[in-house]
Amino acid sequence: FRIMAGKVKWVTDIEKSVLINNFEKRGWIQVAENEDWNFYWMSVQTIRNVFSVETGYRLSDDQIVNHFPNHYELTRKDLMVKNIKRYRKELEKEGSPLAEKDENGKYIYLAADYNLFVEEFRKNPSSTWIMKPCGKAQGKGIFLINKLSQIKKWSRDSKTSSFVSQSSKEAYVISLYINNPLLIGGKKFDLRLYVLVSTYRPLRCYMYKLGFCRFCTVKYTPSTSELDNMFVHLTNVAIQKHGDDYNHIHGGKWTVSNLRLYLESTRGKEVTNKLFDEIHWIIVQSLKAVAPVMNNDKHCFECYGYDIIIDDKLKPWLIEVNASPSLTSSTANDRILKYNLINDTLNIAVPNGEIPDCKWNKSPPKEVLGNYEVLYDEEMAQSDGSDRDLRGRSGQATGAKGNRARDTGKPVLTTWK
Repeated sequence: FRIMAGKVKWVTDIEKSVLINNFEKRGWIQVAENEDWNFYWMSVQTIRNVFSVETGYRLSDDQIVNHFPNHYELTRKDLMVKNIKRYRKELEKEGSPLAEKDENGKYIYLAADYNLFVEEFRKNPSSTWIMKPCGKAQGKGIFLINKLSQIKKWSRDSKTSSFVSQSSKEAYVISLYINNPLLIGGKKFDLRLYVLVSTYRPLRCYMYKLGFCRFCTVKYTPSTSELDNMFVHLTNVAIQKHGDDYNHIHGGKWTVSNLRLYLESTRGKEVTNKLFDEIHWIIVQSLKAVAPVMNNDKHCFECYGYDIIIDDKLKPWLIEVNASPSLTSSTANDRILKYNLINDTLNIAVPNGEIPDCKWNKSPPKEVLGNYEVLYDEEMAQSDGSDRDLRGRSGQATGAKGNRARDTGKPVLTTWK
């Protein structure tokens, strides 16, 4: 039992109406950054300062923030790869079937790292590869290649023989491009899903039911003559909104429930359920991969934007994870979705809208979850034995609502090579 007097005092350095309207609706009081605050919704740049040794200040028990100090272990593309590789090694030591290899010695469930990229490239001379800067978002700096000479030229232009440009100090990751994406109306799309993590140890995470699909404005073609046309290949709204065919009413977006209905009617209910089980499986495994290295500060929670692509065999692939998913509204529906996302997030992160108490670490009751559902609760999974199943021979994962989602396929955790 706890009694906390007074109103929550809030600060934000992200001036978005979906945030501010939510704070005001609760009757919270806005204060300046240098005043006493209880809740700070901050940018990833600010979180660095809050937890830096030089400028950092200790947070008190009545203060919470919306990022974990080293969220980049999951949200920087190169670090995510590193953590997944380490996780895979640990699973291999345990003899887990999740570290199984195929007849060619490649990992089935978790994508392998190819140290000898050139050798891999030559084995697949007709394949396309996608290069992404590790620390950028919204499609910036991305390009596709299908010849080794292109990467050599890029490397020379960057004045380096490795995948790091000395001039910009920008690291890149390269991954095999999914050139058989599932198309709807001939167009490529990806999924933006929201996942809230309230604690990493024990891991407790929630999936938001109202995700959406982002469509390209131009029909997809694997033709090499269109490799430079980002309207064909990249679903980022920041890119697509500049296209001639961009629709400002629906913003090239579909709800996940629409996608589900479409897939159930065209592919069947069973394979659709399996696809979503595998997406949940991917997300849980990516969070488990970073949980041991994440600074599980009790003052922190985080809402991540997961980007998933589905290929034409209905196999999901994790593209990346965003620490600050966009809160800009591109359409009226978008504004409603993001307002509700923040509302439901705050209901879990700040119980009863009262002044936070970081010593209080109970699971919120089901009635406050709104559009969130429990994706994985490590404490619950361990107590009912289903966590053994997660790593066990049956290949099952504790999915949404504590169900065990049968993993009969071979979802791949990440496309990064």
